[in-house]
Amino acid sequence: MELKLIDPSNEKRAQRLYEEAFPREERAPFCLLRKRARQGRADFWSLTESGEWIGMAYILRGNDLAYLFYFAIDKEKRGRGYGTSTIEALKKQYRGCRLFLALETLDKAAANYDQRVKRRDFYARCGLTPIPYRLKEASVIFDVMGIGGTVRPEDYKMLTDKWLGWPLKWIIDMRFLEKDQQMGLKNNC
Repeated sequence: MELKLIDPSNEKRAQRLYEEAFPREERAPFCLLRKRARQGRADFWSLTESGEWIGMAYILRGNDLAYLFYFAIDKEKRGRGYGTSTIEALKKQYRGCRLFLALETLDKAAANYDQRVKRRDFYARCGLTPIPYRLKEASVIFDVMGIGGTVRPEDYKMLTDKWLGWPLKWIIDMRFLEKDQQMGLKNNC
């Protein structure tokens, strides 16, 4: 798997995949993703294999912290091992960093519960382990998995505040929650 920074030749393809792969309530505006990457606040990767476009990954990064904010494989190429090879490539790219991601909670009442279990199992097979917090981004609550060490609430807050910038860091609620919190009433930062 090759990681190449997104450029104008594959930006539209990445945007289409992004809009297809993530529910509306989980998506940041694509123009914000693009802008923050151009400002050097994030790495926006185009995933290729032997010159063929496979998907996209978007990483918020700090000194020793890398948050896999968005990751998707083109729907025509899923189930062929590209996800695993991408995670391995990202682990190499961000070696020495604590790499983490958010994923849907295992809610048995969710319509896509089986898909959520498969996704969690996939990341576990890739070596990621649960981080003992939940994550709140806007109105959505996620579980957290990672590799390379624990991520503390203040680490996440510093990373996302830098990425959001002023005034968005005061407007958009992004924070870690204690595992037993569902609605994020208590701030851990």
